[in-house]
Amino acid sequence: MTAPANAVYSPFFVKSTCKLVKLDDSAGISMLEHLAEPLLLAADEEGLKVAPYDQKALTLQAYSGAAALVAILPPALPGALGSASFCREYGLKYAYVGGGMANGIASVKMVAALAKAGMLGFFGTGGLSLANIEKAILELKEQCGEKPFGCNLLHNPYSPAVEEATVDLYLKHGVTMVEAAAYLDLTKAIVRYRLHGLKRDSAGQVVAPNKVMAKISRIELARKFLAPPPLKLVNALLAEGKISQIEAELSQEIPMAGQITVEADSGGHTDKGAFITLLPTILALKEKLVSEYGYKVEVHIGGGGGIATPAAAYGAFAMGADYLVTGTVNQAAMESGTSDLVKELLATAEQPDVTMAPAADMFEMGVKLQVLKRGTFFPGRAQRLFDDYKAYNGLENMPESEIAYLEKNIFKAKIADIWGETAEYWQKRDPDQLAKAAKNGRHKFALICRWYLGFSSRWAIKGEKDRQGDFQIWCGPAIGAFNEWTRGTFLADYHARHVDLIALNILYGAALLRRQALIKAYCASLTGDLVSPAPRSLVAIKELIR
Repeated sequence: MTAPANAVYSPFFVKSTCKLVKLDDSAGISMLEHLAEPLLLAADEEGLKVAPYDQKALTLQAYSGAAALVAILPPALPGALGSASFCREYGLKYAYVGGGMANGIASVKMVAALAKAGMLGFFGTGGLSLANIEKAILELKEQCGEKPFGCNLLHNPYSPAVEEATVDLYLKHGVTMVEAAAYLDLTKAIVRYRLHGLKRDSAGQVVAPNKVMAKISRIELARKFLAPPPLKLVNALLAEGKISQIEAELSQEIPMAGQITVEADSGGHTDKGAFITLLPTILALKEKLVSEYGYKVEVHIGGGGGIATPAAAYGAFAMGADYLVTGTVNQAAMESGTSDLVKELLATAEQPDVTMAPAADMFEMGVKLQVLKRGTFFPGRAQRLFDDYKAYNGLENMPESEIAYLEKNIFKAKIADIWGETAEYWQKRDPDQLAKAAKNGRHKFALICRWYLGFSSRWAIKGEKDRQGDFQIWCGPAIGAFNEWTRGTFLADYHARHVDLIALNILYGAALLRRQALIKAYCASLTGDLVSPAPRSLVAIKELIR
């Protein structure tokens, strides 16, 4: 068999009659790992073979005798995964984002490590004081230098003043990238952030210095972030003097968010959406609305929730995701801001070891988030508090036996003492909450419940062993998939888990699977993985993509 003459000129000539089922060439298979190298795929009487690419020997006579060229495999670098324009816009080497996990779990150290690796990280501001957020911003500016980084911006329906103050802080320090999370609707705070500094460039195009990456899991919310900022909010901000006339006029030429992260079954706040149905729906919605509004800027759609292995990453990119967002798996990294005790628990988790529990920030609304249930009693205890909140109008209507149970088994403190701490906290943060509690016993009990829900995550972050039964650990089933992938390898040990190493292994493995999928496409009857996307050292990966 010989290659047809036009194989020299066609970069992807496929021999359609190929029926071989095995690539019986161990030396050639090892070449597949070198993702920067173009390769030749050939077929002879014995099977498929891989050879180095050589422009002068495309007929493969010099490599495998009388062999037919099946295909030329191009380089398959991790940096080629996802959208090139997304990487250009954010100044990244890889279309990979570490999401902002609250209470500084997505730490300064983690965000800086991702930045240095050519990726984007968002610092987790949720639950932190403004002073601690400001301290983190200054540290990030120093550690990241000119490399990009961002901060999380949480919707706070019960304390909108906190959201407003956070935006004030971002504008003060020039934080130009935020990850908008847990939004139920658009607010004046996030619209003000997005519109700040809008102008036209010399070519007449609208330039928006502040980028918003909105994390969504509902179609109606995606529609709001893909539309221009609502005129009602724009006009209100203009009337209050919080945006300029120019910013108001240009607001209708850009979407509220230039990047939309489709969040499926994740840790923390989640609607447990099905990625395989949600992502295509949002991609189609984006195309429709971009055309409808006539945007001149590109809008990117990313994927998050369940991304913890090369197969998941490859699947997301293959479905059209412009970038990936990871969360749960980063919490297990040494750079995360949580305790070693939590990392040890995460290292033993399996996919079924997660469940839903009431969320602190939206407790009264019955909103739930996904947490680890292995090694902690938090999910059941949090649910009991919510059941009591729904059953009784306040502590004065609650049976003494139930109050005693809560104090002994959940709070491990007198409710009167807890209320003293709670009142002191809200007096500084949002005094209106105390005024409401004075008139509404149920609201007062909700604030007491939120004391437990808030501290349960802090006990976990600090690793307070005597409160391990109350640890609230935000976690999705992705951690189980990650542990299964790394089992028996050096990454099974949580001490070896570094956020940049995890990211590069996921991306390298996804690129390797993509290259091998091409081979299977050229020879449809070929089955099984050719090279395992098992974890590799940082040195090995860098050599293989050199």
